[in-house]
Amino acid sequence: MALCKRTMLLSFFLFFTFFSLSTQQHQNLQNSSLSLSFPLVSLSLRPNASKALKPSLVSLPASRPKQYPRLRTPAYNYRSTFKYSMALIVSLPIGTPAQTQQMVLDTGSQLSWIQCHKKTPTKPPPSASFDPTLSSSFSVLPCNHPICKPRIPDFTLPTSCDQNRLCHYSYFYADGTLAEGNLVREKFTFSPSLSTLPLALGCAQDSVDSKGILGMNLGRLSFASQAKISKFSYCVPIRRNQPGSLPTGSFYIGNNPNSGGFRYVDLLAFGPSQQRLPNLDPLAYTVAMQGIRIGAKKLNIPPSTFRPDASGSGQTIVDSGSEFTYLVEEAYNKVREEIVRLAGPKLKRGYVYGGVSDMCFNGDAMEIGRLVGDMVFELDKGVEILVEKERVLADVGGGVHCIAIGRSDRLGAASNIIGNYHQQNLWVEFDLVNRRIGFGKTDCSRSA
Repeated sequence: MALCKRTMLLSFFLFFTFFSLSTQQHQNLQNSSLSLSFPLVSLSLRPNASKALKPSLVSLPASRPKQYPRLRTPAYNYRSTFKYSMALIVSLPIGTPAQTQQMVLDTGSQLSWIQCHKKTPTKPPPSASFDPTLSSSFSVLPCNHPICKPRIPDFTLPTSCDQNRLCHYSYFYADGTLAEGNLVREKFTFSPSLSTLPLALGCAQDSVDSKGILGMNLGRLSFASQAKISKFSYCVPIRRNQPGSLPTGSFYIGNNPNSGGFRYVDLLAFGPSQQRLPNLDPLAYTVAMQGIRIGAKKLNIPPSTFRPDASGSGQTIVDSGSEFTYLVEEAYNKVREEIVRLAGPKLKRGYVYGGVSDMCFNGDAMEIGRLVGDMVFELDKGVEILVEKERVLADVGGGVHCIAIGRSDRLGAASNIIGNYHQQNLWVEFDLVNRRIGFGKTDCSRSA
């Protein structure tokens, strides 16, 4: 895509971690079935509705490598659970000795970063921030490091040299906020004998967010690529708006024992000339969408609307880092036209939620859901994402419920983005080795 975006202001995300071992550790554990688990904390990251509905951080396009790195199959699996509410955050052990850090999974971005100490005489650092001085495995990348070159393939993070000749980065988001700091290398340390190799990530010192991001897209510097993950999957439970009653979902790294019933759609591949298109993000998880049904009616939207055009606009992305789904103008207008036909008298006139969604209602959400009916996103190979009428509307507060779809052009984006709100009660598996995504209908509150 043409700019960086994010959704740390609405509910989303699932989270995970996995790690690559040193050569000796990998050999020792090659035949093991070790499973690790870390607790997730559910916190609100939405300060106000005006900044809501932003899709996740996405890498800027540039020249890309002709093929992605070859991935090793993990020697063992990782499973965790999470609470699904306004935001999903896992606490990860980083550094030597480990310091617990909070990060959010984002399959739409490449750069992983944590919030680091910024010591000043007048302002104490946040208690949850990472203190590099306490870690023996921490190192800062100098300006002459290859990663600090802004034109290297598939990584266009704006970098510069700071006064200490260290690699400095600045990352702007669509809502105008900024994360910046030094590029560093650090381990994820899960036990005294089990840790990752040093991975490249950002050490942010100027960001309005106290939580970090774990970038999981197809870029070679994403956490997924650096840690040599072969596949990961998650199951988003039905979200409830009941205080003190947060549903629990499941998350796997490696083989998922439930995958026998998954149906798979291939990730689209892009040639060198397509990768350079100005509105295309070739590092996103892009699938072929065929159409949208509402109730029993298939909307009159050409399949080409969901494919990249000559400028790269129109790709369809599966994104854990975006809560709502976003559609390009032609598709959004067809959906809205049908919603107006089915439930127009109940629309909240003149109301646009987050500046992107004008399909909102006052009144009984169940009644409106019955008027609208089920919604289906039709993918390639007959794979479908069913959104049952009970989940067509999202509670956005103040007694208002909206169809969980926004206009991507209002964000400056040029893509169709399937957000995690429309992934509820589904297993979603990202199979990186076979370049495909699997979906499996289930009750995520009971999945293990």
